[in-house]
Amino acid sequence: MNESGAAGPEPGDSAFPAFHAGRCGELAELDAQVVRCRACPRLVEWREETAAHPRAAFRDQEYWARPVPGFGPADAALAVVGLAPAAHGGNRTGRMFTGDASGDFLFAALHAVGLASQPTATHPGDGLELYGVRVTAPVHCAPPENKPTPAERRTCRPWLSAELALLAPGLRTVVVLGTFGWQALLPVLGETGWPLPRPRPAFGHGVRLTLPAAGQLRELNVLGSYHPSQRNTFTGRLTFDMLVELLARAAGLAGLGRPGQG
Repeated sequence: MNESGAAGPEPGDSAFPAFHAGRCGELAELDAQVVRCRACPRLVEWREETAAHPRAAFRDQEYWARPVPGFGPADAALAVVGLAPAAHGGNRTGRMFTGDASGDFLFAALHAVGLASQPTATHPGDGLELYGVRVTAPVHCAPPENKPTPAERRTCRPWLSAELALLAPGLRTVVVLGTFGWQALLPVLGETGWPLPRPRPAFGHGVRLTLPAAGQLRELNVLGSYHPSQRNTFTGRLTFDMLVELLARAAGLAGLGRPGQG
């Protein structure tokens, strides 16, 4: 028996995600299990160490310092898949892509396309709503140097697999931010039931992969985008207009149009 009184591995067991993720019948239940997870010792240590030594600007704030669940409606037609929470962003606020420069860039672009109620994301309860979009990541804990290990990615993968399976009835498009997310996502889509092409296409900004319908799964469009990291945005590798254009394309493929306008 585990600490919740249910059979199965404890949160600190490496088998915790694989055991619990597929047993969740709705996203709220999945998110609650994600938050309990302590399956990767290095990530647990780092997220808590970061919280114990906050940046000067956040010294008066209590860090979340737990896994960060996905954010957005359960009937989302568009998913945005990143890398992992930032140590002083999502790991501080408890909401994906919230409170850091990458999130500022992403949510401003989502707002410009009509997929977010406001261009800023500072903390849960700030009024931000997403329209038809769910934002998530293949790794739910902040990693040192923003670099999860392959083993950590594998351990965390059941959460993303279960999340996409729960979204599948309405999901039509996925935008993947960066090479890491692309490499992590494609095997998950295959596990969920979408047929993957061989060889698998390489990541690139604007690359589009269309996976055919299979069984009860509808056709799915997967678009690659450079990650809105400061390394990419400061150098101009990813401009605001580039991201807005790609998100507008993704929204169109998902049948969302401009849901936040009017």
